[in-house]
Amino acid sequence: MLMTYFFHSIFPVSSGQERVEQSSREMPESEEAQVILMCNYTTTSTSPNLFWYKQLPNRSPTFILNQYTTEPDFINKYSATLNSTSRTFPLMIKNLRVSDSAVYYCALSEIAFPWLPL
Repeated sequence: MLMTYFFHSIFPVSSGQERVEQSSREMPESEEAQVILMCNYTTTSTSPNLFWYKQLPNRSPTFILNQYTTEPDFINKYSATLNSTSRTFPLMIKNLRVSDSAVYYCALSEIAFPWLPL
């Protein structure tokens, strides 16, 4: 069975020197496969705060993880490692299921906890 994943940047326009970039495209994948969603970032900060969110249709975005922590409900499903050299924060989704079909957002913030109510 093929699933489609939609993802794009939550901040498509740069704000000064702060910016994240993602490809806006569909990704058909098979169940139980693994997929990596790329996030490239630009910042002047020496310690950027990067985050991943998942948004289901007609729902608010849900925090998945940042470079320091993963929401307990998602710890076995998602992982991401910040690479400050290449300025990337790729999200790995393991063991895909139909329920993983969603819009995935990468976000960059100067605030340490932007997953609080949007």
